[in-house]
Amino acid sequence: IKIKDETIEKLIFPFKKFDLTAIEYKPFTRFTIAKSLDDLSQNQLSPLINKIVRERNLGCFIVSAQNKNSNIDDIFLVKLSTAIAHLIGNPNHDSMVGKFYARFHVKHEDKSDSYLRKAYTNMDLHTDGTYVKETTDWLLMTKLEEKNVEGGETAMLHLDDWEYCDELFNDPIGRQNFIWGSPKSKNIDYKVEHPVFSKDKNGKSQISYIDQFPEPQNMEQGIFLQKLSDSLEESENKVITKLPVGSILVANNYFWLHGRKPFVENKLLSRELMRIRGKFF
Repeated sequence: IKIKDETIEKLIFPFKKFDLTAIEYKPFTRFTIAKSLDDLSQNQLSPLINKIVRERNLGCFIVSAQNKNSNIDDIFLVKLSTAIAHLIGNPNHDSMVGKFYARFHVKHEDKSDSYLRKAYTNMDLHTDGTYVKETTDWLLMTKLEEKNVEGGETAMLHLDDWEYCDELFNDPIGRQNFIWGSPKSKNIDYKVEHPVFSKDKNGKSQISYIDQFPEPQNMEQGIFLQKLSDSLEESENKVITKLPVGSILVANNYFWLHGRKPFVENKLLSRELMRIRGKFF
């Protein structure tokens, strides 16, 4: 979905009315800027993106400016991302940062306890929200900044394109409850239990999985997770795409998995991302 220059120009005034503090502290302001965005599309954007993100044979879209525009900075992108998210649903509280959204850097050096910031390690395909009690129907990711970057492409895989889906979906171990924890940086002091696979209302496969957080309780669970991880990464149907700065990607979190290729080592490497995840209205 490409946003024309004239639309961006018209968004500047309603977006400047609220600073980031107001948007973070007053939830209703987020709906105000969402309505401003939808109104500029003659209220066609909201039904379009809701149809895309919920529909099984779609489920993912990218929003970006049609042309480079000097008015698009990181604050504008945070507000635009917030507006798009609030046309789809209510964001979850992100415990990692204590807000409805998270901003985080990927740099050359890293001392974190999660793959999220490890620039030179492949971030394997996964879904979000595996370790929290909140429902996570959808995920929004925005590329705010990128400097001295080679590699780091986005990887995506739809369950219906995955060659091994039927085999693993039908394995009874995948329907067992697994224990899911998280590292200290996530600021979650509890663990949750749920299976890797479930069914949607039409009986099709849904997945809730990330490699770092399940805690297998026996050999069968451990070997199943290894097989799952290997077969996801070996898939020949992954979509590998280089998203330009300013791109906003929104995906259904039940049947789209996402990951990131490793970066080429560079001491000046810097990337900043924004994340919002939540549940449908």
